[in-house]
Amino acid sequence: MATPTPATCQSQFEQGVAISLHLWPALSLAVQNNWGGPDSADKRDWFAGAVVDLFPDLNKVLAPQSQQKQETTTQKSGDDHEEATEEPDQLDIETVLLQVMLDEFEVNVDDDSAFEVAEQILRVRLGCLKGKFDEVDALRRRFEGKGGKNVVFKKAEDQDNDTDWDTDDDEEADSDEEMGEAPALVPTQPKEKVEPEVDEDGFTKVVGKKRR
Repeated sequence: MATPTPATCQSQFEQGVAISLHLWPALSLAVQNNWGGPDSADKRDWFAGAVVDLFPDLNKVLAPQSQQKQETTTQKSGDDHEEATEEPDQLDIETVLLQVMLDEFEVNVDDDSAFEVAEQILRVRLGCLKGKFDEVDALRRRFEGKGGKNVVFKKAEDQDNDTDWDTDDDEEADSDEEMGEAPALVPTQPKEKVEPEVDEDGFTKVVGKKRR
């Protein structure tokens, strides 16, 4: 069997990350309920691209050393976009998953699902580094078994393009609704603004937060 090219390995890794996020019940529930706003589906697309960007591009990692030197020189003379140079570990990935869920979808995921998704992404990464796509194929079968379409990765042309992934919207909505039991999610509540109290002499009282 011919050795897959670095471009094929990178493409398979991108699809593996995208499918891993589409299969994450916590994220599917957040998208289904628009907890990230009306553009929740687009945020999930951006989310997948952001996770991929945590890792060095396999086109460069797996390229011959002579080509790597040439690309490094070209990159220094090009734009100022910073690319990942080191492989993140499981904790790095889990931290990003939880932070994005909280910041973008206002959801505090307090189960172990982010840990499991991070581990899944690392297994996909390890396989792609070796030119093996068993993990990606298994994820794809699971996704298609839930009624999902193929997930296609598209690089954004510029920073204004927020969507990196294309899926069939109708089928995606159906698969979101069929994701099984919901994980332990706690949507964050907006903080109530404390109005200052003014006494009879016109002075503003300092009101502390009550312990719950």
